[in-house]
Amino acid sequence: MSFRTLDGADVKGRRALVRVDFNVPMNDGAVSDGTRLRAALPTIDKLRVGGARVILLAHFDRPKGKRVDSMSLKPVVAPLAALIGAPVAFADDCVGPAAASAVAAMADGDVLLLENLRFHAGEEANDPAFAAALARNGDLYIDDAFSAAHRAHASTEGLARRLPAHAGEAMRRELAALEAALGSPKRPVLGVVGGSKVSTKLDLLKNLIEKLDALAIGGGMANTFLFAQGHEVGASYCEKELADTAREIMDLARDQNCELLLPIDIVVAERAAAGVAARTRDLDAVDDDERILDAGPKTVARLTAAMDAARTLIWNGPLGVFEIPPFDAATTAAARHAAALAMAGKLIAVAGGGDTVAALHHAGVTDDFTFVSTAGGAFLEWMEGKTLPGVAALQAANASVN
Repeated sequence: MSFRTLDGADVKGRRALVRVDFNVPMNDGAVSDGTRLRAALPTIDKLRVGGARVILLAHFDRPKGKRVDSMSLKPVVAPLAALIGAPVAFADDCVGPAAASAVAAMADGDVLLLENLRFHAGEEANDPAFAAALARNGDLYIDDAFSAAHRAHASTEGLARRLPAHAGEAMRRELAALEAALGSPKRPVLGVVGGSKVSTKLDLLKNLIEKLDALAIGGGMANTFLFAQGHEVGASYCEKELADTAREIMDLARDQNCELLLPIDIVVAERAAAGVAARTRDLDAVDDDERILDAGPKTVARLTAAMDAARTLIWNGPLGVFEIPPFDAATTAAARHAAALAMAGKLIAVAGGGDTVAALHHAGVTDDFTFVSTAGGAFLEWMEGKTLPGVAALQAANASVN
């Protein structure tokens, strides 16, 4: 991927508009999880050391183009300042006199957070006039919010076409990891895709099959494939109407020489609840009132063996109902095995998606994977092979100066 980074950029005295992801969890008006604030620190620190005037652009929640006091970014100021170790100024608008006045008061190395971009309808509409108003407060643009790169908004796409555009440190790390996973990976490449519905991951499955050497399917979506193969799934969640689609995906995998790894044994119970009696079953041994809630030990053993044979792993979605023990066993065992291989330098392990991050955190291995993306929708759309407007804008900006 070709895009400019901040390496070698002369930022001293320049107003740097930095798009960050500060759509953070809040509890009673206070930030309850600072993960996304910490993710922005490398870019902020690099710009401050270089003498830039750091102007942060972000959204919070969905105010739908109107000012909503409970969706202000002001609660972010104090925890961000604590992380930076320096004051953070705040402007109660992201354009207009309030923003211009706050920017004019900045000295080199200062940090300023502007109010919620989505208080203006022009942000999500990618309105040229709104993008131009944002651009008036900056000399260069840095996109450090991969999580918003799948949206063609004024702050993710419009600004990159109005100012010299660069990828921030978090964006650079994300794009490098994704390139290593699917762009030009070390082979063999293994994919793990889980979750409940085939219907939400059709594009993902079809794109991955064309790029992977092997693909393991787990979670509730695996039930649809088992049903399509003629297996009984009892009372399990299953999109039976998609059986033909599942068979088409299996045919595609065969045609593309992508080995499809479906469960060969399962863990069942009458309901997904803590303390229920869980039983391991072979396929076709599921009672009518039983639900498939996790992959069985034989399935896990085959998956970990596939990890041992792979050089690159890309993972999205749990293998079972990991939130409720004992149905977390397969996901936890597989995640820990992948993490151990990554820590030993034997596997490039990249994972992403909301449930995936939660599952890896549950397994205690989030920090042991090569890279874990918290981007959610952007990560999924990238895995589906879609063009991300924010990334495309950075590439276009780079091409225009070469």
